[in-house]
Amino acid sequence: MKNIQNKWIRAAIPALLLHCSIGTVYCWSIFSQEIANYIGFSKSATEWAFSFAIFFLGMSAAFLGNIVEKDIHKSSLIAAICFAAGMAGTGFFIWYGGAHNGSPLALIGIYICYGFIMGIGLGTGYLSPVKTLMLWFEDRKGLATGLAVAGFGAAKAIASPIMQAILDHLGDGGIYKMFLILAAVYFVMMFVGHLLLAKPAGWHEPASTEKGARAIDVIKEKPVTFIGIWIMFYLNITCGLALISQEKMIIKCIGLVGIVGILSSVTAIFNAGGRLGFSAWADTFKDRNTIYKIMLILSIAATGLVIVTQGISNRGENTFFMILVLILLFVVNAGYGGGFSNVPTLLSDHYGMKNISAIHGITLSAWAIAGLTGNQMSSFIVNHFGNWIDFEHDNIVEKINPEGYQTVLYVTLVLYIIAALSSFFLVKSPKGETKKSKKAEQTS
Repeated sequence: MKNIQNKWIRAAIPALLLHCSIGTVYCWSIFSQEIANYIGFSKSATEWAFSFAIFFLGMSAAFLGNIVEKDIHKSSLIAAICFAAGMAGTGFFIWYGGAHNGSPLALIGIYICYGFIMGIGLGTGYLSPVKTLMLWFEDRKGLATGLAVAGFGAAKAIASPIMQAILDHLGDGGIYKMFLILAAVYFVMMFVGHLLLAKPAGWHEPASTEKGARAIDVIKEKPVTFIGIWIMFYLNITCGLALISQEKMIIKCIGLVGIVGILSSVTAIFNAGGRLGFSAWADTFKDRNTIYKIMLILSIAATGLVIVTQGISNRGENTFFMILVLILLFVVNAGYGGGFSNVPTLLSDHYGMKNISAIHGITLSAWAIAGLTGNQMSSFIVNHFGNWIDFEHDNIVEKINPEGYQTVLYVTLVLYIIAALSSFFLVKSPKGETKKSKKAEQTS
C-alpha cells in the first residue's frame, strides 16, 4: 500500500501540479486580443509572445535536459520560479503598456517575460516529472506519462473559464491584475509539486560524465531511429498547430457559429484524451511505434476525406461533409496530444532510461521549431491562397477564406504522409535493433 501511495504522492500528483500549471500557456488565445487592445498594438504583433514561449519551451528543454537529469529538485524549482516570474513580469508590462500606450518597451517586455522567461519554466517544468513517472510506473509507463501530459493538454479547458471569470469580475484593467494573481497561484501549485516530486529510493542515476553515458553518445548508438522519431514528432506537431490555429474559423466556416465555444472545448477534450488514451493503449503493444502508425494513418485518412469531399469549401451545405470536418478536427487534436505523450516512452524503449530526460529534451527541439512554423505556415497559406469573403452572423461581419482553409489540408496531408513514412521505415522495432546490434557484434 505504501508503494502505491508513493507512486501518486511522489510522481503522479506533483506531475499534474506542474503540468496543469504550465499547460495554461495555451490559454493565450483567450486574452491575446485584449492584451493587444490594452497596450496599443496589433494582435499579430502580440502573437509572437506565444510563438516565443513555445520556441523557448523546446530549446530550454533541449539545453537544460542535463540539469533535469542530474537534479529534478533543482529543475522543478527553476520551473516554478521562471514560470511565475514570467507571468508576473507579463502582468507588469501589460500595466506599463496601458499607462504608456503604444510603447515598444511594453511589447518587448511581454516578449521577454511571456516568451523567454516563462519559456524556460515551461521547458524545465515539462521535463522534470516525466522520467520520475516512468521510474515509478515501470509497467505502465505510457499510462503514467499520458496522465501528466494530459494535464498539460487539459489545462486550457480547465483554466480558460476561470480566466474569463476573473477578467469579467475585475473589469477594465483586469488583464494585468489577472496575470499577477495567477502568477502567485501557479507558483504555489508548482512549488508544492517541486516539494513532493522524488525518484524511487532504489534508483541510482548513471553518471552522465562517464564515457558513453552522455545523451549525445546514447543517441549515436541508433542515429537513424532518433532522426525518424524527431521527424515524425516535428511534422505531427506542425500539422496539428496548422489546423488547430485555424480551428475556430473552420468551425464558423461550416456553419456552426453558435456552438464554436462548445466545439472548442470538445476538441480540447480530444487533445487531452489523446494524450492519455493513446499512451495507455501503446502500453499494450510490443512495439510502441505502432501507436504512431495508427495516429498518423487516422490523420491521413481524415484529412484525405475532407480534401476529396471539399468539406470546408462546401461551407456546411452537406451535413455528412460537415461531420467529416468535425471528425478531422477531433482526430488531429487527439493525434497531436498522443504524439506528445508517447515520445518519452518511445525514446526509453529505444535508448533505455540512461539520460532519458536529456534525450527527451533534445527531441523537444522539434516542438520549438514547430511552434514557429506551424501557425505561420497555415497563416501564410490562408493569406495567399483562395478568396476572402464576408461572413455575417450575430449582427457582425467577419472575413473568412474557405478555399484557403481547404488548401492548408493539401500541405498537411503531404506532411502527415512523410511523418508516416518516417515511422514505418526509419523507426525500427527496438527488438529488431537489438538483434541487429548483436549480429554485428558476432560478425566483428
